[in-house]
Amino acid sequence: QVQLVESGGGLMQVGGSLKLSCEVKRKSTFCLAAVAWYRQAPGKERELVAALTSSTGASYADSAKGRFTISRDNARDIVYLQMNSLKPEDTAVYYCNAQWDYSGGYTCPGDFTSWGQGTQVTVSS
Repeated sequence: QVQLVESGGGLMQVGGSLKLSCEVKRKSTFCLAAVAWYRQAPGKERELVAALTSSTGASYADSAKGRFTISRDNARDIVYLQMNSLKPEDTAVYYCNAQWDYSGGYTCPGDFTSWGQGTQVTVSS
């Protein structure tokens, strides 16, 4: 299966930057169709922040556009979320997400989902 391990969260002041990392632990028999970052603030539903697929590239929630960047180091199998110009409303637990499947086909259908354990990001004003 595919396991995800996040790191990089913490406390930051308004206007600061943080870079989250998500290590993807998988055997070569599994392919990744998409990776993404979600967040969940207290009392709110989990929401998509940014996603990355090999076919469509990166996409962002309106709240993240222009401030956040999702990227992937394919050689090291690590997914990043660079967050700049942080705001108090960015405070949340951030989760890494992967859509994956068994390798071998022409494409990677991504019928399976894995989540990381989450990392807390707190932005103080």
